Amino acid sequence: MKAIAYRTPGAIERPDALFDTELDAPLARGHDLLVEVRAVSVNPVDTKVRNSMPPAEGDVRILGYDAAGVVKAVGPDVTLFQPGDEVWYAGTIDRQGTNSELHLVDERIVGRKPSSLSFAEAAALPLTTITAWEMLFDRLEVRRPVAGAANAIVVIGGAGGVGSIAIQLLRALTDVTIIATASRPETQDWVKALGAHHVVDHSKPLAAQIEALGLGAPGWVFGTTQSDAHLGEIAKFIAPTGRFGLIDDPAELDIRPLKRKCISVHWEWMFARPVWKLQDIGAQGLLLNEVGALVDAGRIRTTATESFGRITAENLRRAHALIESGKARGKVVLEGF
Repeated sequence: MKAIAYRTPGAIERPDALFDTELDAPLARGHDLLVEVRAVSVNPVDTKVRNSMPPAEGDVRILGYDAAGVVKAVGPDVTLFQPGDEVWYAGTIDRQGTNSELHLVDERIVGRKPSSLSFAEAAALPLTTITAWEMLFDRLEVRRPVAGAANAIVVIGGAGGVGSIAIQLLRALTDVTIIATASRPETQDWVKALGAHHVVDHSKPLAAQIEALGLGAPGWVFGTTQSDAHLGEIAKFIAPTGRFGLIDDPAELDIRPLKRKCISVHWEWMFARPVWKLQDIGAQGLLLNEVGALVDAGRIRTTATESFGRITAENLRRAHALIESGKARGKVVLEGF
């Protein structure tokens, strides 16, 4: 089967940063589905792994987490799917990735692809959807009010992949007022189109902008990027006993400024359920099915914004470079081999 891989971590500018290769097709065992991958998208985690994690000695590493495709074969313990089913999912970081013609994935973290989306449109959503859902509803518990706070959330980095779906989930499933941050005209327009009630500029101090909205102190903050740079402003504008969640990886994060307001801090990593084989691993498949129903009902839209063509090393290198530039809006997708 065709695949795109790397042997040595490092900068994307190197010709061998990602390369095309041929590998033996894997076999489905246990709860595994063998999926014929039709489309993928690229996430910041792809670039982080490529930069820092070498494959096992003598092996290659295949990146890619988001995928939409068709089930080709199933393991003996599979009960939820059968060959021919169209699926979408985000895989897991401790197995080979989706940048290959055939891919193994545990059925319990897989959902049924929304019928109203193409494979490419669907591939844009799973990883960011799981991340946003688990943060909003499992970690920040946005359906549980913060006493005395405004029923409002600040989504920092609202135009990125996670921010783009978080805004939509909040609008579809809650009555929370959404304050999204974006710094460029095109990204500000994007988050408004997705449903943000208010937009502020994260390239400027946030506290004064949020206070000027006249809503009161927000009960929740969802940090998708540069959490260390924004922490001082967050400490100023978040309500006492509010909840702050982050998904990025600052080298250092001194949360002591949050103590005086008794702020709880939550870190989301959507690979936790499959990596640690948690008892509720199947919750990811269930939430993908629920979001798929929202998509087919017209309440959630794809966050795919750019197609980089077929799934090749050259096109994936371009996608990685865009992600690393920090200028991506929504999600980059690739389709077909």
